[in-house]
Amino acid sequence: MSEIRPEAENVGKQEASTEAKWYVLHTYSGYEKKVKDNIIKQVDNRGMRELIEEVLVPVEITDVPVETKATKESKESKAPKKRRKSAEQDEPEQEPKQKVKKVESKLFPCYVYVKMVMTDETWYICRNTRGVTGFVGPGSKPIPLTDEEVRNLGVSAYSETSKFKTGDLVRLKSGPLAGEEGVVDSVDLTERTMVLTVMMLGRPTPATVSLDDVESVL
Repeated sequence: MSEIRPEAENVGKQEASTEAKWYVLHTYSGYEKKVKDNIIKQVDNRGMRELIEEVLVPVEITDVPVETKATKESKESKAPKKRRKSAEQDEPEQEPKQKVKKVESKLFPCYVYVKMVMTDETWYICRNTRGVTGFVGPGSKPIPLTDEEVRNLGVSAYSETSKFKTGDLVRLKSGPLAGEEGVVDSVDLTERTMVLTVMMLGRPTPATVSLDDVESVL
């Protein structure tokens, strides 16, 4: 990515564009999700989905082992100690199942990615959201990411984060349920799947489908 820095305060009037592009907002540490949620809320309240299409805080999810009472006792049992004269001594001990918890961490702390059509209004919404220190880009005005920068940062890989959410109406565009519509119950970005409620034989039925097999119903 080319050299970037938070923009100067005196940005001036923005040049209107008709194509949505990716821009980067710089935020205070810990404000990334608040900024994202507040921008999305304003977009929904103002009916501006066609201008601000996506707001992302790219994250990665890792599995971290959790020490339970069973695993702790297992470690203690393996500690060096006097050998007991017992028939049970030679029996292999069954290892307790290791529990893990999913930990979410931000890939780019202090940055929020916005795919939008740059206008005075969209600039104002983003720039004046609490926690935002400014757009990122050389010079005194926000500069959109190039296609190469978008690819290198992997931003497109996280685009489903705001594209689909609980309660959205979607249509299956491929697979055995192609053409059917359903309501989003949950989205799993790690597995790239979602759970939908679809009508089958006149009854609401949950169905797990790939994110690649659905499209939004406008």
